[in-house]
Amino acid sequence: MDNTHNLKLFIVDDDQFCSSMYERYLKNNYYNDITIFSNGTECLNALHHKPDIIFLDYNMEDLNGFEVLKKIKRYDPNIYVIMVSSQQNIDTAVDTLKYGTFDYITKGNDVCEKMKEAIEKIISIREEMAQNKFKIFRKFFLFLF
Repeated sequence: MDNTHNLKLFIVDDDQFCSSMYERYLKNNYYNDITIFSNGTECLNALHHKPDIIFLDYNMEDLNGFEVLKKIKRYDPNIYVIMVSSQQNIDTAVDTLKYGTFDYITKGNDVCEKMKEAIEKIISIREEMAQNKFKIFRKFFLFLF
């Protein structure tokens, strides 16, 4: 049985240790299509690769995560962005959620598990949306014929 997941993931973090740790953990959990970026500009330049989920660090040198988030959402509002940060400021978390992050994860001992849980929630939501689209299409088709 193939347990691999067909999701394209971007990890954007200027801390190479963190991004490598996230990548290793996610690959061990069968998420294999992962691209790592060390800054927001690199990520923005690669959005044409159509990532499903972007894990975005808040504190980065070139552009902070909030600036990158706004540009990602302007490019494609359907990309799931999960902010990963050592910032524990509630106002920062609320602001990122207002601008479209799916989740805000604080870096800590359980950061990788929280990342995996966020992916699983997204998969569940996408499956439910697909089922609802099918139901609507079926009702429409039955209505026509």
